[in-house]
Amino acid sequence: MDTSSDNHESISGPPLAKALSQSEKVKEKVENCALDLSSVNLILKEELLEHSPVGEIRKALVQSEHIEDKVQECAEELHMVNATLAEEIVERENLEQQLSDSEALEKHNRYLAYHDTATGLANRTLFNDRLDHALAQAERHSWSLALMFVDIDKFKLINDTYGHETGDRVLRSAGQALQLCAREEDTVSRIGGDEFLCLLMEISEEAAVSRIADLMIERTAQACVFETGQITVKLSIGIAIYPRDGTSAEILLKKADRAMYEAKAKGEGYRFVREGDPTK
Repeated sequence: MDTSSDNHESISGPPLAKALSQSEKVKEKVENCALDLSSVNLILKEELLEHSPVGEIRKALVQSEHIEDKVQECAEELHMVNATLAEEIVERENLEQQLSDSEALEKHNRYLAYHDTATGLANRTLFNDRLDHALAQAERHSWSLALMFVDIDKFKLINDTYGHETGDRVLRSAGQALQLCAREEDTVSRIGGDEFLCLLMEISEEAAVSRIADLMIERTAQACVFETGQITVKLSIGIAIYPRDGTSAEILLKKADRAMYEAKAKGEGYRFVREGDPTK
């Protein structure tokens, strides 16, 4: 749900607060008028006591006292209006806070629905959505894409040796390194365990993908240097190219996964799908 400061302002704030401020000023003026009228009435009464009764003075006194009563009545009504306005402001401020809290919670839940909590990267759900969209765009514009299946070698040994807290730090560091190697239009995702997926958009040649894979391996090793020492982290990467190696997300993922295991088995670092490679 998209919100803006204008929405918040229309719900709670400035117009109502301005009305209250104006009302308070009117109340003050009315109260001052009441005091002035009271003083005038007092003078008129003294005039009547000191001199012979004059019809016009008596009539003015009656009118003035009547106006004084009306002014006092208005002041009391303004006081009630101001109290109501003040309550309304508090109520609307509470409503705005509840709305803000609800929007923050919705945003947080939406983030959790599409991102990996350990690394902050896109999760499998968001990656699949972007991959489907990328394939549709690639087909429409005759683009080539690269799908990279990335795995951290011997991650279980890292966990067992250094503990799960350090293991989580390795995952975060690796994820950040992969993200730094990708472009803004690319997507890096952690899909679980020590496995990552990278989608590279609009690639021009296989050599460009090779350079990115080399950079990912290099930067990940550099990123995993902690205050307690350096942990040797190696990546194995399988790479499938659209449309050369397949045109569906399922086939590309299977082939990239298989190429990753071949790279791991042969210690190659990364491996492209080869002609004739099985999909399972």
